Amino acid sequence: MKIYHDIKDFVPVNNAIVTIGTFDGVHLGHQAILNKMKADARKVNGETVVITFYPHPRLVLQIDSSNLKFISTQKQKIERLEAIGIDNLIIIEFTKAFSRTSSEAFIRDFIVKPVKPYKLVVGYDHHFGKNRIGDFKLLFDLRQKFQFKVERIAAQDVENIAVSSTKIRKALEMGDVAKANQLLGYNYSLSGKVFRGNQIGHKIGFPTANIEMPSQYKLITAGGVYACQVEYNGKLYDGMGNVGYRPTISDSELTVEVHIFDFDKEIYGEEITISFIDRIRDEHKFENLEALRLQLEKDSITARTRLAEDK
Repeated sequence: MKIYHDIKDFVPVNNAIVTIGTFDGVHLGHQAILNKMKADARKVNGETVVITFYPHPRLVLQIDSSNLKFISTQKQKIERLEAIGIDNLIIIEFTKAFSRTSSEAFIRDFIVKPVKPYKLVVGYDHHFGKNRIGDFKLLFDLRQKFQFKVERIAAQDVENIAVSSTKIRKALEMGDVAKANQLLGYNYSLSGKVFRGNQIGHKIGFPTANIEMPSQYKLITAGGVYACQVEYNGKLYDGMGNVGYRPTISDSELTVEVHIFDFDKEIYGEEITISFIDRIRDEHKFENLEALRLQLEKDSITARTRLAEDK
């Protein structure tokens, strides 16, 4: 996938099939659009072009920005788009000045002139331009003036629930990673470098890999104990993760740690990715470390069982 951080650097491609959006999470609804683009591109010997924005518009415009969290980091979003098979990604810097661009000017100056689209493919609720006034009707009206095709993709449903980034965020805030994963079409994950913790886990037979907290805007799922998979050095391992404040040892900072089953390597300073499969229980404060150890033994059995069921 070719990545452009300035639209001026983009060299128009043959029969560009284009979409526009923030694509937080690159969930099943987004994937329906992207897969339709790929199918259309194959039919006309064209290439797919995704146009997105960074930073997120809501951060720049300070819309609920104090509590704003995202399903995916910018790095995760780029990796997901590449894995899907998108040919070209254009990342437009979103500024307050850019936010004042009218809907028609945006299509003319940031889509038609630099990209020369053969076709625009958008989601059922897509809006764009100043105050998000632009919609599918405007695109439909502009298609003849600027000579491009346009198609709107219907909402994607999973068990009669319309897929949206908002629904996924709410599921993660409740710790319902199973539902979030169902709507995402893949497993929610956190990545980070492993650092040396307080070694309590080692003392009670459950050593953990503690990871550095990701971007401040990355949504961390609700606290609790989870059945997880861990990717390290290109391999997947089963494990049991914990998100929270570790009340039994009076920790005051939010931590993300994982006990990797049947694993004895020292990986401090190396990056791992923790994928959350299912939530086992809430985080509790135990009377002592022995009580915590006994509970972790039960949790590990539960986690192994749920991971076996998931395979």
